[in-house]
Amino acid sequence: MSITKKTRNDLEFHLVLDQVKTHAISELGAVEIQKIQPFLDWETVVHSLQNVDEYLSSFENQNRIPNHSFYDVSKVIHLLGIANTFIEPKSLLAVSGNIQLLKDLSRFLKKFKDLYPVLYEVSKSISIAVEIREFITLKITKYAEVADKASPVLHEIRKGINMISGQIGVSFNRALKRYQNLGYLDAIKESVVEGKRVLAVQAMHRKKVSGSLLGSSKTGSIVFIAPQATLKYQRELQGLEYEEKEEIIKILKDITNSLRPFREALILYQDYLISLDVIAAKAKYALEIHAILPKIASEKRIYLREAYHPILWRQNNEKNISTIPQTIELNEQQRIIVISGPNAGGKSITLKTIGLLQVMLQSGLLIPVHEKSELSFFKTILTDIGDNQSIENQLSTYSYRLKNMHYFLRKCDDTTLFLIDEFGTGSDPELGGALAEVFLEDFYNKKSFGVITTHYANLKALADELEFATNANMQFDKRSYEPLFELVTGQAGSSFTFEVARQNGIPYSLINRAKKRVSRSKVRLDKTISKLQTERNKLQRKSQTLDKEQDIALEKTKGLTDKQRKIQSKLEEFQTLYDSNQKMLQYGREINELFNKYLQTNNKKQLNIDFFKWVEVERIKYIKKKSPEKKTKKQKEVEKRQKQKKQKKLIQIEKEVLTEVVKVREQKKKNELISSKRKMDYTYKVGDTVRLIDGRAQGIIERIEGDKLLINYGVFTAQAIVKKVELVKAVNK
Repeated sequence: MSITKKTRNDLEFHLVLDQVKTHAISELGAVEIQKIQPFLDWETVVHSLQNVDEYLSSFENQNRIPNHSFYDVSKVIHLLGIANTFIEPKSLLAVSGNIQLLKDLSRFLKKFKDLYPVLYEVSKSISIAVEIREFITLKITKYAEVADKASPVLHEIRKGINMISGQIGVSFNRALKRYQNLGYLDAIKESVVEGKRVLAVQAMHRKKVSGSLLGSSKTGSIVFIAPQATLKYQRELQGLEYEEKEEIIKILKDITNSLRPFREALILYQDYLISLDVIAAKAKYALEIHAILPKIASEKRIYLREAYHPILWRQNNEKNISTIPQTIELNEQQRIIVISGPNAGGKSITLKTIGLLQVMLQSGLLIPVHEKSELSFFKTILTDIGDNQSIENQLSTYSYRLKNMHYFLRKCDDTTLFLIDEFGTGSDPELGGALAEVFLEDFYNKKSFGVITTHYANLKALADELEFATNANMQFDKRSYEPLFELVTGQAGSSFTFEVARQNGIPYSLINRAKKRVSRSKVRLDKTISKLQTERNKLQRKSQTLDKEQDIALEKTKGLTDKQRKIQSKLEEFQTLYDSNQKMLQYGREINELFNKYLQTNNKKQLNIDFFKWVEVERIKYIKKKSPEKKTKKQKEVEKRQKQKKQKKLIQIEKEVLTEVVKVREQKKKNELISSKRKMDYTYKVGDTVRLIDGRAQGIIERIEGDKLLINYGVFTAQAIVKKVELVKAVNK
């Protein structure tokens, strides 16, 4: 793949990375972001984009990915590769913290693997060595100190230090009290010099106080003396502190040696945490610029709908200026687009938007486009943008561009996207235009995809002639003489040379003189293109208005259809309810007639006859309505045969089951006999768990007296004969 540094610089990709790295939570992550380049294969691109898209989705749901700030353990990893070195407690705690973080992240992603399947799969592939943390936490406290229990020797040394420190305190306080009573001390009584408590002795009495002179005040009126009584203990303390230091180094070396086999694992862990930081930074940047993951096309296609240039959008946003989005499409039927129009009309920024968004996507960055946008993968992206005059090689702009074209001609194929700004400029318009025309034909024949900007009429004409190429223009308002920064595909645009000149304050007299020097046909052609473009703009606006009205009409139609469906459903429900009510009313009238007849005749027998007759009539009606379809003679015979087969199979299975049941019963009887024999031969012991033969409650034998057992049931005790109990669980010996 060839997306060179020059291409990335032309498209200002490094400025995007500068913006992304501000969202990194670690210095290591920021450094890694600066190294981002387009991936070499499409599968890696898609995987990277899915990671970022999943992380971005976490900002919108309640199960947000937890904080993953981590420690830089690069120095630790380096020291583990050098023999006879040891790691400081603070660095060991950093390693332990990273292990705990990995555990927490792994647990979280496993819990929410349905929300973050791609992130979970990556975390699942990392085997976390929890023993690393155990090595450290057993011997290092949370205050980054070696624990007393780290070794028996260290424990004894620190015990001695505490004891000697106590003796120093006692002896110093004794000396303080003595010399204070003698009146040798200054008002401040004591001070601290070199970390040691000292007596603040008046200079005139210094020879009367035995001890070591450690300093004096600025005026010399006070001298600081360590009492003789404490000096002996101080020497002992220094010896113990030296031993403590040596023992700590020994312990740290032991811990470090335990970690050496895990050096590669620690490198893997740090790389994973850095990559997660990069993913998070990409997601936060996407959130800032309203970027999304567009649809990934399998065939060669670029469809950017309402696409923004992220750097321009951010700059305009800071100045409260609105940015006009662009919509453009490249596909197999429209491989090359030639954009024309006025200078400062937005041609170059449109070109850069296409290239930058493609490079961003192939580097695993989400892009600011409409959700219906669609992009595919290009192995090579070539750019020739801006004035690339080479002072170092003493090449003119045109020479440099020709050198670029030579490179393009070698590299272009059907997996290439090329972007050329002001194609063919830098030489004689006719000669340079002819050469540019030949280059464009060659790119076209190689089935490359590309976008170029130009003012050359011959290139616009060629784009109209080629089947899979088209023209496009940047819109210009002839009334205000200002560019509209809107791209319209399908027609070449006028350069609006004289209109732009008027906008920039060039006098009419000079413009008119210039017009006279241009051939009439050229001016007429430009004017015709200008008029066509104006008419197209009007048609475009009308078309957009009609599209909007059509969308509104479709929405209203959809709404009416939904309402109609609901009304129909309601009508059906009402009809069913009405039919049911009518039936109930009919039944009521029938019963009412029978009841009135009974009241007139008082004939119960006739009432029963009439009532059951009416019920029978209704039953026959119901059966006729609900009666199943009549089966043919052949269907009945088939059904009968199937039923007979099933019956035979059931009888056979029943016989087999009964045989097995008999066998199981016999085995059960044998097992019961063996079990009962064992129980009869069993000698009960105190502590055995037993129960009565016909009971459920279980108790523990507390005492045995001949054939009587005293059983404790927890809340009460009871006696039972050995023959009437059975063993539940024998006491462990």
